[in-house]
Amino acid sequence: MKLSNSLDSFPYPFKEDVYRYSNNAIPMNHPNSIEITPSYQEELKHKRKLLSDHPERCFQSLPHTIKGQWEILELVMEHLGTYYPDKFRLDKKGDNWTFYNHLLQEKQCFILGDESTLPCEPLNFIGRHVQEDLIFMLQRDGDLYLDAGQLCFPANWSLAFDLGMSYKEIHQPIPGFKDEGLDQRILQFLLKLEAGNPWWRKNWSLMAGNRLDTSLETFDVWGKERKQVTKENAGALVHLRVEVQKLFRLPRTGGILFTIHTHLLPLEKLATKPEWLKQFYQILQELPSYIVEYKGLSLFRNVVLEYLREQVESREAL
Repeated sequence: MKLSNSLDSFPYPFKEDVYRYSNNAIPMNHPNSIEITPSYQEELKHKRKLLSDHPERCFQSLPHTIKGQWEILELVMEHLGTYYPDKFRLDKKGDNWTFYNHLLQEKQCFILGDESTLPCEPLNFIGRHVQEDLIFMLQRDGDLYLDAGQLCFPANWSLAFDLGMSYKEIHQPIPGFKDEGLDQRILQFLLKLEAGNPWWRKNWSLMAGNRLDTSLETFDVWGKERKQVTKENAGALVHLRVEVQKLFRLPRTGGILFTIHTHLLPLEKLATKPEWLKQFYQILQELPSYIVEYKGLSLFRNVVLEYLREQVESREAL
């Protein structure tokens, strides 16, 4: 699909010339769970088609999450109306609410807390109006569990597989995560999140192609593109993929909402920004093998390094 990949709005993820796994979350200055970008219409069309064609892959929930789903719907609708008042509106008359999406020219009247007044579960409904994936984790027994989510644009993982898992179980495949105690430190950080004090972080990967939907279930479709990268096509084919993840503690249910907004930038555009080009080249050169393997870069990392090196040298020669 065609994506808006403006350099001005792209959330470049690096501050240092070396990358390691870490808890890089920082407090949010403006507690908005949602970002509307120029590719809104196209991404929403794509998202809704995925939900229609693959409902079980893209939405999962456990029965006890409905109360929390309503809390998420309320939070996201209020953020949309507050931060994008020209695009969304929320009218409340007691429990009778009306939500207006002017971008899609849609209107939904419903009774807060009455699931029969929505066309689908609350989380699934509000997720159809935002570009973000929405993950709901509930806290119990001193742990967090993935109990519901709408996930259309995953970075090589499966919502259906992970449903009901604890935080540590979900992140167990990440090399070094447990050995270095990072899983426990991040879990403790998440457990201490307070309502009204949201945090955000960036996560990155490098991918062949420009698919937003890189679900585990479709790996046979997009995974083979890793073998098709050449020095000649790397600039257009390979994309830096960045997830902006926001974390909100829900005050009533005590759960945590993760919103995940995925951005893609082709390397040929990244290369037009010299400071990004040089830094990313250094990061990719130094990246440890265990991170290279986990992020799925081993098949095309060397080719990308050749491309980046040529770009750096050509710009230094100017």
